[in-house]
Amino acid sequence: MPLPYRGRGSRLASSRVASTSVHSPRRAGRGAPWSSHALRLTRRRHSSEQVPPGPEPQADFRSGKWLQEHAGGDARDSQQTARAGMGSRHRICSQEEVVIPCDSDNDSGSVDLQLSNLEDIKKDPSSLELTDSDIFDITGLSQESFIDSFRHLTQQGPVSEANVERLIQSIQEVFNGELQSEFEKLTFLRSLSSLSQTLPYDETTESFIHSHITDIVHVLNCLYRQTFQAFSEMLQSLVVKDPHLENLDTIFKQMDPWLQSTKDHERERATASMAQVLKCLSRHLSLKLPLRFQRLGHFVALMALLCGDSVTEVAEEAAEGMHCLLHVTLRLKCTIYDKKNHPNLRRAMKKCQELLELYSIKQFYSCPFKIAQIFEAFLNSNELFQFVMTTLDGLENLKHPCTQKSAGELLITMVKNAESRFEKVPEIMGVICARLSIISQPRVRRQIINTVSLFISRPKYTDIVIGHLLCHPVPYDRHLAELWRTLEVELPSTTWILWRLLRKLQKCHNEPTHEKMAYVAVAATDALYEVFVGNRLQAATFRLFPQLLMTLLIQIHHSIGLTMSDVAVPSGLYTGQEMSSEVTPLCFAIQATKSLLLRTLCWQEFNIMEKNKGWTLLEGKECHLQGVSLLANALLERNHLLAQKVMYLLVPLLNRGNDKHKLTSAGFFVELLQSPVARRLPSIYSIVRLKDWLHHGNRVFKFLALRGLRYLIKHQDMREDIRSLLPCILDLLCETDEKIVLLAIQILLQLVGTMDFTTLTAMMKTLFTLFGDVRSDVHRLSMTLFGASIKSVKYTDKKGVENQVLDSLVPLLLYSQDENDAVAEESRQVLTICAQFLKWKLPQEVYCKDPWYISPSEAGTVCKFFGKKCQGKVNLLAQTLMFSKNAKLPIRRAAVLFVGLLLKYVDCSELRTKGTDWIENEIISIDLHLQPGFCGHLDLKALLHDPEPSLCIIASQALFRVQKVGAEPDSRQSIPG
Repeated sequence: MPLPYRGRGSRLASSRVASTSVHSPRRAGRGAPWSSHALRLTRRRHSSEQVPPGPEPQADFRSGKWLQEHAGGDARDSQQTARAGMGSRHRICSQEEVVIPCDSDNDSGSVDLQLSNLEDIKKDPSSLELTDSDIFDITGLSQESFIDSFRHLTQQGPVSEANVERLIQSIQEVFNGELQSEFEKLTFLRSLSSLSQTLPYDETTESFIHSHITDIVHVLNCLYRQTFQAFSEMLQSLVVKDPHLENLDTIFKQMDPWLQSTKDHERERATASMAQVLKCLSRHLSLKLPLRFQRLGHFVALMALLCGDSVTEVAEEAAEGMHCLLHVTLRLKCTIYDKKNHPNLRRAMKKCQELLELYSIKQFYSCPFKIAQIFEAFLNSNELFQFVMTTLDGLENLKHPCTQKSAGELLITMVKNAESRFEKVPEIMGVICARLSIISQPRVRRQIINTVSLFISRPKYTDIVIGHLLCHPVPYDRHLAELWRTLEVELPSTTWILWRLLRKLQKCHNEPTHEKMAYVAVAATDALYEVFVGNRLQAATFRLFPQLLMTLLIQIHHSIGLTMSDVAVPSGLYTGQEMSSEVTPLCFAIQATKSLLLRTLCWQEFNIMEKNKGWTLLEGKECHLQGVSLLANALLERNHLLAQKVMYLLVPLLNRGNDKHKLTSAGFFVELLQSPVARRLPSIYSIVRLKDWLHHGNRVFKFLALRGLRYLIKHQDMREDIRSLLPCILDLLCETDEKIVLLAIQILLQLVGTMDFTTLTAMMKTLFTLFGDVRSDVHRLSMTLFGASIKSVKYTDKKGVENQVLDSLVPLLLYSQDENDAVAEESRQVLTICAQFLKWKLPQEVYCKDPWYISPSEAGTVCKFFGKKCQGKVNLLAQTLMFSKNAKLPIRRAAVLFVGLLLKYVDCSELRTKGTDWIENEIISIDLHLQPGFCGHLDLKALLHDPEPSLCIIASQALFRVQKVGAEPDSRQSIPG
């Protein structure tokens, strides 16, 4: 039933019931008696504005009368003086106080029922019921008058003047006397109600009510106290008559809103009433199976919160109630757990005894979190859930900082002590996350976050809490960001928490790439960013750096080119919110990676990435692996030990996940093979793995395999294993991917000295086809390897490669005229190697860097040398004509000039036999596969129409020489240059 409004700061004596009597010695020493407290309470609530405060009255608990001491007079004189002055409004408003006494002269008039009276009631429940004869036996009352008064109060029609006078007279009589019986009180209230509802008000009615308003209010204030007293006695009687937990559950459901009221006086009276109920229940509790008390956890939490109430009286009443509730709970649990034989109960009782011995009662109940240390041992999982939810509600609803502090400590204590007995952690987390945006007190927010920290640090709940926190919109709002950044976890648990968060992200990388990205991957990445920024888990971040770094790099690879529309966002997550187009999975991954480097003090690595546009490279679809390689090399250069840890981590990681997962891991791993410790890796994790990648269908894996072999080949003890891969590497020379070909050539350069003759000659044939490759680096390095191959030929095998060397002379000679200085220089170097192999000494003009058409005399000297040396060994004219359609102008020009000059040194008899038509206009088919740099059809006459003037002139001169030789076959003419 609802309680009347009451003033702040008061308390009731009903919260104090001694073990054998209402008047315990402890009460006498606690200050003002109950009656004095009740008087102050009702005066503040109802009379503070109408009646000026007077001296504090004193109470005599033996007589139940209110005493007000004055100098030179007793209590009865004071009461008579007050009553005599009630007819005057002026007197009522004076400094004197009028208090209506209790309805009897014995102790039953107080809120605390005597134990003897309660026992009598329990023996004879019917004594609680009042019959009509009981009411009418009261002096001065008859059945007729009651019926008549009731008739007047319930009539609906107009009230006659005579009836109004009767109502006024009955009310006036109350002002001049005392309300002793319940009937008198009821009659007064009904008369007052009827008179106030008289319509229309006549002048008499209005005049009477207005002139006696202070008297009326004053009488209603003593009635208020007596009503509350009767209410408390009713509750106690109900419990004594039927002392079962079901009744307590029912009473609590009704009192719950009042116990949580924001108004001090309502909370105070409700607490006092519940304290009395609990006191009676603790003495007369009847436990019969099945036991049903559905709200024990909620009740314990609420009473514990009230023990920390900012109103002293509320806290004291709640403390008394908690003491009784502890006994009730203990008996309840003993019954459930079979008379104290349950091990959990024995431990709980021992803990309870230790804490009560450690603290005095006053100390104990002044600290609500100490109360929780006892009760948590008795509560089951559902009751613990109720406790936490109620405490969370208290954090939001309790306005006083002191009370909020108590609620926070209470919550933390319960979660900390209950450990693994919670079952509804997701629901608790939901409430906590909702409360964060509401609670503004820094201390209380800290306690809320500490509660989350306690849950997340328990291995049983870590995944549950993380999973719930990841089901919020990203980027996280400032409240969730604060939670992630300020998690307060003990050091042994930090690594576990960070690892479980990391695993949430890693599992997403095993999903097929063609499906949408899992939302938890984006949320976990954002959570990692917030954790790194917060720096509360720094030690764990250092410990898990290799795993964190690689997982985030893989997440970057997965996120390239995606928007949030490519993410499987749970339905309803962004209801009413518009996501910015700038929010992408990639931006979260990049942010987290940057913050990881900075938080682990990798400042120099971060600087290298920034200076070399490394972050931009990581974000690119085609250049992602370049960014990975840049970061790996930066780490290897600046933090070798950390790089080694990453390398050992990657050994088992390389075979996991999808292609993007493997590619990023492989790219980082390969760069770390430059480390000296790479030689310690077993072959199965290094060379064997690289061999598998050489046969991979993805060309990127082939490239990474060759890159790794290039790093490992510097270790002599690993070269023999790499030699077994030569056939596969040689096949890669025909790849269209320039990077693969170049890496293959670089590796072969390291192994060329160890090759057998068969392998060597096969490689030289393949390299010869790469002379003149449009990819300048491939062209240059193929010549370099060709020269190295010539040097590696053993003396006994020289005859077998002589023809290959002779066939390479013209190409090398012509490519010495290449516009690319590096290619030209390499051609001259290899030409020198060929000459040394053939035991020739080249003329100095071969090394001239000027084009031949600028220095015809030097070109003539070179032609003369090769014309004589190659006579009968190589068809120089045929070879040279093949280059007259080369894609590069300098090569075409050199070839045509060389043809004209060579005519001086060609055998005339051979020319007479064959004629010169084949030189002038014969069509020669060229195998494009063997000569990729040549164009199909060759003839000098066609070059006369070339758009390049220099080539036309040189072709005209060459053609003139050819024709002149053909016209004078009998003699060998010296054709002027």
